[in-house]
Amino acid sequence: MQYWLMKSEPNEFSFDDLKTRPEQKEPWDGVRNYQARNMMRDAMKVGDGVLFYHSNCDVPGIVGLAKVASLPRPDHTAFDPDDKHFDPKSDPDNPRWFLIDVQYDRPLQRPIALAEIKQHADALDGLALIRRGNRLSVMPVSAEHWDYILGLESADAP
Repeated sequence: MQYWLMKSEPNEFSFDDLKTRPEQKEPWDGVRNYQARNMMRDAMKVGDGVLFYHSNCDVPGIVGLAKVASLPRPDHTAFDPDDKHFDPKSDPDNPRWFLIDVQYDRPLQRPIALAEIKQHADALDGLALIRRGNRLSVMPVSAEHWDYILGLESADAP
């Protein structure tokens, strides 16, 4: 089993939105970064754990747990000229962009803010989220970092 952190802006698609979807599952579409696409297409497996992260908001941080719920498939939004993620260079016969389904698991006992995560930088050394200049919306998380972060969930916030 592998672990991932996936970012979403809560005003675009929140963890609560995921909870209300049919089967509490949603395609993770619109990724237009090749490195993030490659992780979704080549590395993610059904059942992998996901830290659901709210970004670009008042208090960015991890708010819940989800899991990878499908094999990768072409991202249909790339082919739709009316979709904001349309890519005119993407070809349905040779797709450029892929997606996976993400399924709701549970909320955290409390959100773990980015500021708090950064306070644990020594223990979370190598975590892509706190690496300077990293803006990927999908990133791997080691098993050790996953366990450490989930350990913070029941601790009192600083």
